[in-house]
Amino acid sequence: MTTPRKNRFILLAGLLGLIVSACISSCSTTKRLGADDILYTGVKKIDISTPSKEQKLAPGLAADVKAAVNVKPNNSLYSPYIRWPFPVGLWVYNNWSNPPKGLKHWLYEKLVAEPVLISDVRPEVRVKMIDELLDNNGYFRGNASYELIQGKNKKKARILYRVNTGPEYPIDTVELLPDTCHLYHIVDSVAARLPYLQAGNRYCTDSLSAARVRIANVVRNRGYYFFKPDYIEYLADSIATPGKIAMRMTMARNVPAAATRRYVTGSVITRVHRNQGGGTPDTFDTRRGKVVQMLPSRLRKDLLPGCITFRGGKTFSVRDMNRTQTYLSRLGIFSGIEINVVPDTLSPRTLNVEIDCTLDAPLEASVEVNVTSKSNSYLGPGVDLRLTNKNLFGGGEQFSIDLVGSYEWQTGRNRSSVFNSYEAGLTASLAFPRLLAPRFIPRSRRELNWTRISLGADLLNRPHYFNMAQFNAAFTYDWRASRHVTNSLTLLKITYTKLMRTTHEFDSIMDANPAIAQSFRSQFIPQMSFSYIYDRAFDRNNSINWQFTVQEAGNIFWSIWQACGKKGEKELFHTPFSQFVKGQTQLVYNRRLSGDNWLVSRLAVGAAHAYGNSTQVPYSEQFYVGGANSIRAFTVRSIGPGSYRVPADQVNGYFDQTGTFKLEFNVEYRFPIFGPLHGAMFIDSGNVWLLKNDPNRPGGTLRARTFWRDIALGTGVGLRVDIGMLVVRGDLGIGIHAPYHTGKRGYYNMTKFKDSLAFHLAIGYPF
Repeated sequence: MTTPRKNRFILLAGLLGLIVSACISSCSTTKRLGADDILYTGVKKIDISTPSKEQKLAPGLAADVKAAVNVKPNNSLYSPYIRWPFPVGLWVYNNWSNPPKGLKHWLYEKLVAEPVLISDVRPEVRVKMIDELLDNNGYFRGNASYELIQGKNKKKARILYRVNTGPEYPIDTVELLPDTCHLYHIVDSVAARLPYLQAGNRYCTDSLSAARVRIANVVRNRGYYFFKPDYIEYLADSIATPGKIAMRMTMARNVPAAATRRYVTGSVITRVHRNQGGGTPDTFDTRRGKVVQMLPSRLRKDLLPGCITFRGGKTFSVRDMNRTQTYLSRLGIFSGIEINVVPDTLSPRTLNVEIDCTLDAPLEASVEVNVTSKSNSYLGPGVDLRLTNKNLFGGGEQFSIDLVGSYEWQTGRNRSSVFNSYEAGLTASLAFPRLLAPRFIPRSRRELNWTRISLGADLLNRPHYFNMAQFNAAFTYDWRASRHVTNSLTLLKITYTKLMRTTHEFDSIMDANPAIAQSFRSQFIPQMSFSYIYDRAFDRNNSINWQFTVQEAGNIFWSIWQACGKKGEKELFHTPFSQFVKGQTQLVYNRRLSGDNWLVSRLAVGAAHAYGNSTQVPYSEQFYVGGANSIRAFTVRSIGPGSYRVPADQVNGYFDQTGTFKLEFNVEYRFPIFGPLHGAMFIDSGNVWLLKNDPNRPGGTLRARTFWRDIALGTGVGLRVDIGMLVVRGDLGIGIHAPYHTGKRGYYNMTKFKDSLAFHLAIGYPF
């Protein structure tokens, strides 16, 4: 006896079989086409030629031409060139009838794809679009044509586009506006400095449009608020000098009088509305105009003047509008900000400013359940409960409480339960949107600067090994010194780590290596640190990110104890404190090769040294390599330090695989595949070393003569699903050279290919 579910399965299998048999027996994709119809199967080639090899193609022209002819054919894989080999939609269209209802009707509607015809593509129109692109880029003698490429089936055709740019037309002379008024003088002074309007440059309408926008922006910042780019026009003459363009700049006809009038700032009124609406108005004067605040609401009276850049009697500037909007928005306490400019009825050259701000709800609660991925190849589910007051004292102060919990396991080959763990933490922080610091610290008003005070506690559980508690308190400044530079100065961070519980197995590991045991001991870590980040995109194709961090621990306390005559090991609250210095830097360079194809490289170097009150750098502050964000051919802590290799009978040697010096170099080629699916090919190299000799880890010390042999090398490929806010990444690393002795001679010393593979699943890009 068959069940209804089994019947449905048999029916579906039968329908799928019917589709396959129909495709095999009658796989025509042109049967239903009309007599004059031709199926479009994509673009054969876009052939762009210039008169000589010395003449370079205008930047972006090839991409614009492709965009003009990029019509997707049926079952497109890489538009407009490559198609999938199985055009199911066309098979259904040509070989199935469409019943009015039923399962077959539903399948037909889901699978069918109407054919894309040459007449739909209209290549003659595409050619005209290319001709217009050539004219806009200064190729007035250029031309484009197309040809249908047909095979045995004359009902199918691909399109070959040929583009001959012809010689480019440079700008010969540029005649600016007559210097007869203040407005024309500003326009000419800006235009004379623009590279787009210099003699010898190729004529390009996009560049001329960009020049108009640039001029208009400067003019509007000089008081001409109602001026628009459209009011500037160009006259081009290609007859006066054959092969070149004579340019003349003119003003458009019927420019309104308001656009030629220079304005000054009049009154400035700021209204602060309650989130719930209503309230009682409270009006008070500030150095930057009048403020009307609806009570009851919490807002410090000295907060808004620091965000408003308008000043009465000053030349009106659009830049002041943008800066005021930015400064008010960055406070994070307003749900809406609107700035209106109103001409003064009594003074025709005065603009009054009205700013309306609506306070946001001060309390915000959030719950996030996610999958986290860390630099040490931990992956697992986590929950983050956060409660934030975004305006605690009325000045944009943010007080937040975070409760986090996560369970993590390690990805990659040779993963071990030693790194499966769960973690819980509670952090309270108070952030002020200003620097509570002396004025000599350079800072930029363009960005928000923060003073942060935090207090936190974490519990880490490594099953079968230990429970560790960590308590910390920190006082930090975050500020921007310039547009591209971000600084972070932690004046004081005190961390207390304590091993709450250890197992016999963990104790035996520590007994075997006193140096590792010292790094795990319960201790205070009083730190100061400074971070410098330089992040700059030079253009659309090149960007760099340089990060440098230096930190010290215990030096101030050691100096105080030493001055007081304390000898030997010094303690804080009857517990030793760590003393060390640590520095690390990372440089990431991004280079666009073409389209969305990028070459990204990273160089990372770090060093740490313990002295004075400590013989070893704390374990949490030491370096390690391997894993999803490092050398992906090796699992985390599976190589190093140096050429040291954990003995085969020591299954828990992961604790030994850290060092006090690190070097990494990575190169990754990223490319799109289809939609949000991206691919990557990469090469990773690096290792960690010891700056102090450890007899229990032979070969781990940094030595010049063995340095290059100690560099681990791996390559691999990866797939990424990039949906903007989230990137899910899978990387397959392939080992090429292990720094330790594997029993195999030569640089490629992997014993077996399958043993050289390591797969990592992660969230986000590695760098």
